Amino acid sequence: MLDFFEITFKIVLSALLSGLIGFEREMRRKGAGLRTHVLVGLGSTLIVLTSLHLFDIYKEVTVIDPTRMIAGIVTGIGFLCAGTIIQSEPRVHGLTTAAALWIVSGVGIAVGAGDYAAAIIVSIVVFIVLVSMRPFEYKLMKKIRNKIST
Repeated sequence: MLDFFEITFKIVLSALLSGLIGFEREMRRKGAGLRTHVLVGLGSTLIVLTSLHLFDIYKEVTVIDPTRMIAGIVTGIGFLCAGTIIQSEPRVHGLTTAAALWIVSGVGIAVGAGDYAAAIIVSIVVFIVLVSMRPFEYKLMKKIRNKIST
């Protein structure tokens, strides 16, 4: 059984890491911003903690697979992410935000399962990608468009 301190640590860490990614989406004024990302991360962490708690309670009584609830998270987040994607001719909007929500869910799962190193490293890398890749992407697309038009 996890003690109160460890549960609190996991919940706070999940909120901070999810918030890091959500902050970038908020600054870019995306539909799913800081609050949404934090809630997704916290929800994923809570479900993993609950799954592990149930496993601990019933491990002597019956066979329980704590990963089944994690699989449910991945499926459910897929539906949430699909709702953030909008197609407006000829472009699709919301794919990066959907991917960020999906990753935040994974971060919440990792934190809930106690894989802090992976959760922290992925959160930092995702933040760096979201912040630094945009200018590179624009420059690359400008070059491609110039080559196509000439």
